Amino acid sequence: QVQLVESGGGLVQAGGSLRLSCAGSGRTFSSYAMGWFRQAPGKEREFVARISGSGSGTYHADSVKGRFTISRDNAKNVVYLQMNSLKPEDTAVYYCAADSSTFILRRASQAQYDYWGQGTLVTVSS
Repeated sequence: QVQLVESGGGLVQAGGSLRLSCAGSGRTFSSYAMGWFRQAPGKEREFVARISGSGSGTYHADSVKGRFTISRDNAKNVVYLQMNSLKPEDTAVYYCAADSSTFILRRASQAQYDYWGQGTLVTVSS
């Protein structure tokens, strides 16, 4: 019942910035907590950030704290990931995901999320 489409990826030099967007469908978008994950070449998918349905609660992985910021605009059904001070190790396919559960087992676990977008590629050059 939820479709997610990421956009905003591309090629950027180290130290630069990008803002990713995740557009969601459905009238109940604001009831879903949303997360961002990423998967680098040859590595497992890892948690990046999460935001509550209302937007009042945010959580960021240690690797991106102080550099990335998750936010949302429920009026537009969009979740954002602002990425600053990008590093080559940030290179990955970035995915947004929706959590429809009323119970949180583990925020950083992929299993917590029910719907996923197709991903957008971010490449950070040295």
